[in-house]
Formats: sequence, structure tokens, C-alpha cells
Amino acid sequence: MIKTLAAHIKEYKLPSILTPLSMIIEVLMEMVVPLLIASMIDDGISKDDMTHVLVMGLLMVLCAVVGLLGGIGGGIWGAKASCGLAKNLRKAMYEKVQQYSFSNIDKFSTASLVTRMTTDVTNVQIAYQMLLRMCFRAPFSIIIAMIMAFSISPQLASIYLGAIIVLSLILAIIVKNAMKYFDEVFKKYDELNSSVQENVNAIRVVKANVREDYEKEKFKKASNNIYEKFCKAEGIIAYNPPVMNLAVYTCIILISWFGAHLVVGGDLQTGQLTSLLTYCMNILMNLMMLSIIFVMSTMAVASAKRIAEVLEEEPDIKNPQDPVFDVKDGAIVFDDVCFSYNTGSGEYVLKNIDLSIGSGETIGIIGGTGSSKTSFVNLISRLYDVSKGRVLVGGRDVRDYDLTALRNNVAVVLQKNVLFAGSILDNLRWGNKDATLEECERACRLACADEFIEQMPEKYETHIEQGGSNVSGGQKQRLCIARALLKKPKVLILDDSTSAVDTATDAKIRAAFAKEIPGTTKLIIAQRIGSVMNADRIIVLDNGEVKGFGTHDELLASNDIYREVYETQMKGGGDFDENGGGM
Repeated sequence: MIKTLAAHIKEYKLPSILTPLSMIIEVLMEMVVPLLIASMIDDGISKDDMTHVLVMGLLMVLCAVVGLLGGIGGGIWGAKASCGLAKNLRKAMYEKVQQYSFSNIDKFSTASLVTRMTTDVTNVQIAYQMLLRMCFRAPFSIIIAMIMAFSISPQLASIYLGAIIVLSLILAIIVKNAMKYFDEVFKKYDELNSSVQENVNAIRVVKANVREDYEKEKFKKASNNIYEKFCKAEGIIAYNPPVMNLAVYTCIILISWFGAHLVVGGDLQTGQLTSLLTYCMNILMNLMMLSIIFVMSTMAVASAKRIAEVLEEEPDIKNPQDPVFDVKDGAIVFDDVCFSYNTGSGEYVLKNIDLSIGSGETIGIIGGTGSSKTSFVNLISRLYDVSKGRVLVGGRDVRDYDLTALRNNVAVVLQKNVLFAGSILDNLRWGNKDATLEECERACRLACADEFIEQMPEKYETHIEQGGSNVSGGQKQRLCIARALLKKPKVLILDDSTSAVDTATDAKIRAAFAKEIPGTTKLIIAQRIGSVMNADRIIVLDNGEVKGFGTHDELLASNDIYREVYETQMKGGGDFDENGGGM
């Protein structure tokens, strides 16, 4: 974990070195001042030597100035190093998530990834700055102060040593007990962020169903969970300040008592006793600072583990060593394919799929909810890898292709496609960043999106809100289809992506595809029989198995599932899921 995070210090190594060096300079100046004070009292004031007092005073001012510059330098360099580390960690995590396959993403919730990139990184940033500044300053200061104290009076310095040992043991107990609660609290943060994200994304549904009170209660519960865990952790940590204060005052009393006896006995001078008291405060204050660092580190360790999990997660799907960049055509072959989301479980959601699709064919895919239609098409663009068998596109195993080349040639319009904040043109160019306005207009005509775009005041420059919240479901789907078409793919997959489009527009889109992109293989997942009945062939999926594959007429004559759905929909007008099909 430490190695993983430390690798991202990168260009901020110099500030990371200069910070502790600056703090050491500050400490050295602080440690010299008590000696100068002792000399001023014992050799200057006591002997009425004003020249010596003046010299010591000037040296103290010089030490203060140098120490101040060291402290300022430590603050500036420390901030640069810690902020730089945080920037690199967020960048690395974001880039790593972009490399994840769908199966990797399934391991982390969206809310958890957001928490890790924000709250967790901030905790590590604060802890790193404290580590560079205080974790070097405090121990170094304690060691130097102890050396100075023992050089003045080993007897009185032993009091400090005893206090340090006792306080260290108490601190270890406090940190150990608080750590388990901090581990739990960040999991609760994930739940809180998930609640907020879900509510904001579905705010229209919440209001439409008058579920505000329910959502408030859910949020309150998640918030209270964090409150309770933090209270337990902070309750344990709260023992730290009073224990530290008790140690400080006990040491001061003991040093004053025994020191006074030594002064009276002539074994110690007044200035030396003053220096010892200064070192006492210095040691114990720095020890208190260390305790605060340990508390922050306890939180940071929990956060660091979560960050390292994201950075160390290896993508399940990677480019081969010598990838193929050219996809010959849109021919698709499933060769004895089995697929499971849980690798090694043996529970397949797709079982023994054997079929061949010619380049340029239009293939319909129907099946009830849970029949694995989406899982089937996800294997073609290698969003997941098969568990057994092979999927071939253009005559090559999809695992042989460069991922970018494959996915540019196998365009997928997913069930839950989204639009991004920006203009319509910006969203369309997600399919092809170099697409001209004319190419975008042609893609929109094929997807029947030009009908509503031309009615908008700013046409293709019309602003789209995040998630496409200011366009209808059907408009969003047509824009997503147009976006996919701009890739000029060899294979186009429409995963129930015309479900929000009326039947007349659906028919227009299919007709445009048949006329304008005849060489593109088209796979259309649909609930409406009318959307696929004119396809070259139709796949009937049930419980992850192919139960039928043929033309509309062939399936009507030979496939009971297809015939039942057809008759039900043609008579009752319902879709596949509403009216059955025995799936």
C-alpha cells in the first residue's frame, strides 16, 4: 500500500525533501534559544554583564528569524508536496477506472469511487503534509530537547523520559481502539454518497411518486450511521488531550520541586532550571503533536487502503501483446460460448451458444427479462470476456484485437446510454471527435433525430444538461444512435435502444438503416416483435440459451415461444415482458 501511494509523489520529490529539512532548521533554532536564555540569566543578568545580555539577545533574534524562515519554507513546500500527491492520486485513480472492464467496475459502486477520489484522497493529503512537517519536526525536536536536557541535568531529564514512555503506551492503546471505527466510517460514507447520488439522479421520479419523506429518512439513517461511528472514534481519541495535559503539568511540578532543591543545593543554576522547564514544555507539546498525527494517520491509513484497492485493481480485459487493428468485416461467430459474471463459479448466464451471423445481416434478438440478451451482445465488443469458447468478429477472436479498434468497429447503443453536459454537437462527436457538421447531420437523419433538432432554436448548438435531463427519453435514444453511427462501425448493436421511440419512428430508423448502411451488421434487441420481425434472422433467447434462430416465418412455424409472443402482441398489443413467452 505505501509503495503504491509513494509511487505517485513523482515530480514532488524535491518539495517532499525540502519540507522536513526546513522543519529541522526550525527545530534547531528553537533548541538553541533556551541555551541562550540560560546564558543570559546565569552569565549576563546574574553578573550584571549587559554586553553579554545584548549579545545573547541579538543571537536569539537571529535564531528566531532563521527559525521563522524554516517554518515558512516548511509550510510552503509541505503544501506543494501534499497537494501534488493528492492531484496525482486522483488522476491515477481516474485513469485506472477508465481502464477497468465492466467486471472490474462491478466490484466498486459509483458512490464508493467518488468517496475514494474525494474524501479519502483529502485525508491522505492532510496526513502527508503533517507527516512531512510534524512527523519530522516533533521526533527531531524531542530527541534534541532530550539531549540538551540530559546535558544540563540527567536527574531531571529522567522525568521527561518516564513521561514519554508512559504516554507512548497510552497513545498506542487509544490509536488501536479508534482505528477499527475509522475503518468502518468510510464504508458508511459510501452509503451516504450512494443515497445522495441516487436521489439526485432520480429526483423527478422521487417527486412524481411523492417519496421525499422516504428519501429524507433514508439519508438521515445513512448520516446517523456516520455520526455514531465518528462519535465512538472521537470519544476514544478525546482521552488524548487530558492525558497529555496531566503529563505536562505533572512534569512541570516534579521538575520545579526537584529543580528548586538542586538550585538551593548549588547543583543547578537558575538559568539552567529555566531551560529545563522550556525543554519540558517543548518535549511534551511535541509529544502531543505526535499524538494528533497518529490520530490523523489512523484515518489516513483507512483511506489509503481504499485508494490502493482502486490503484492495485488489475483490469480483467487487456490488450494482447501483438493486437490486430484491422477488423475485416461485420461477420460474427459464437463458438460454443459460455459466460459467467462470477469467474470460476460454474453458474453460467449464457450456455453453449453456437451461431454464425453474416456480415451486413440484420439480426433481431428477443427474450424475457433475465434471458441474458445484454450479456450476449456485451461479449461482441468485449465489454466482458467469455468464460468458455470464442467470439469471433471479422474472422478473428475478439481477444486478438486492439480494444480501441474493436470498439470503434463494434458500436453499442446501451440500454442506459447517457448524454453529457454540452451541446448536441459535442455529444454526437463522442462517436467521432473529428466528425464534420455534415456527417453529424447525416447520422441524425438516419437516427430520425434531425426531426426534433431542427425545431430547436439553436439546433445542433443546443445545450444538453448532464445526463440529458432536458430532452425526452426517445430523443435521448435517437441522439445515442446517431452518436454510434458516427463511428461508421462494421457492427451496430442496439440494446433495446428504441424502447422510448414510437412505432412509426422505429420503423423509419430501421428502414433508413436498411437503405443507408447495408454493409453494417445490425443486432437489434427489442421487446416488440414488430421491431425485429423484418430482420434477416431472429435469435430467441431463454434463460441464457438459444431456443430459436431463423427468419420470422421459420420461427412462427417451428418455435412455440416466438409464436406465443407474436400472437399475444398482435392480439393484445403488449410487449414481450408484459405478456409472456414462457420465459
